Amino acid sequence: MKIVFTGGGTGGHFYPIIAVAEKVNQIIDQEHIIGASLYYISDGPYDREVLVENRLVYEEIKAGKMRTYFSLKNFSDIFKTFFGVINAIFKMFSIYPDVVFGKGGYASFPTLFAARILNIPIIIHESDSVPGRVNKWAGRFAKKVAVSFPEAAEYFPEEVVAWTGQPIRIEIENPASRNEAQSYFKLESGLPVIFILGGSQGAELINNTILDALPRLVSNYQIIHQTGIKNFKTVSGQAEVVLSGNPSKSRYLPMPYLNPLALKMAAGAASIIVSRAGSTLFEIASWGVPSILIPFTNSNGDHSRKNAFSYARTGACSVIEEANMTANILSGEIERILNDKQGYEQMVQNTKTFNKPGASDKIAREIVDIALSHEK
Repeated sequence: MKIVFTGGGTGGHFYPIIAVAEKVNQIIDQEHIIGASLYYISDGPYDREVLVENRLVYEEIKAGKMRTYFSLKNFSDIFKTFFGVINAIFKMFSIYPDVVFGKGGYASFPTLFAARILNIPIIIHESDSVPGRVNKWAGRFAKKVAVSFPEAAEYFPEEVVAWTGQPIRIEIENPASRNEAQSYFKLESGLPVIFILGGSQGAELINNTILDALPRLVSNYQIIHQTGIKNFKTVSGQAEVVLSGNPSKSRYLPMPYLNPLALKMAAGAASIIVSRAGSTLFEIASWGVPSILIPFTNSNGDHSRKNAFSYARTGACSVIEEANMTANILSGEIERILNDKQGYEQMVQNTKTFNKPGASDKIAREIVDIALSHEK
């Protein structure tokens, strides 16, 4: 049995693939499937260590990105995509997998195109409320389509689409207990915790706004701030200046990056989460924590904004648009949510209504079943 996973080279594509691969490996072990081989094909490995841990063999295929705005790179990337497709056909023919799982993104196009040419069954998953171009195209001939937002189902054939929710890695799906988290970060007991989650690269706008709001926030709250590796020195240095002489300075904990254990602990400690509106919102929902989302204004296809407002309609979060993102507005919204005990509890319940657990299990089961039937 051979299975190929493919997706764009971002955490939003990579980590759901890992979540599904974890469950596929569990099925392989539990059912004693002999000779199973798993591959990850993209234009970059993203995290080689995680690939090795999940028994995924990395194969590189370059892909061009077709931007929605004018750029000279669009012309050169046409040739990159063309040669990527040729390479993918040869590589896929040599592997000849029993099924391909596509997560979307431009980097998945050559592999999915090759699978189509070679008549290999395809399953895709769409994380956004409005599908990206590659998944819209692949959905026309995919054997199965899984979606995270129910409204995304209308873009795919009714007979193949299912609302599964978002695949989430086993190690972060369930947050730590409050006591464990407080001990891990050495937090004060009884004081609400704001968890700032800007993604692995950080988010400059969020970082700058938090710095402006720090004196006001640390007077009543503790803050765990994932700044992003590139921004850590700058943000932590500026925070030292901003909080110089402040008696509550120790309540601010900047961190460059959170590994799965630290992320699980931060989720357990959090009273409220401030985040971008990518696929992280599904992790936030699975943790049952109210949130404030700040969508990117110029995201591809306006996906970030559409995702944020789709989630906001459930009542589990509030949204602050980038144009309105100031220290006073963010601080005021945090205080409003945390001071309204009844409204806060309703937001917690709404996260649970939105969350659909078990997506990784359902998708992995379908992948293995199709692979085994194709093998015969």
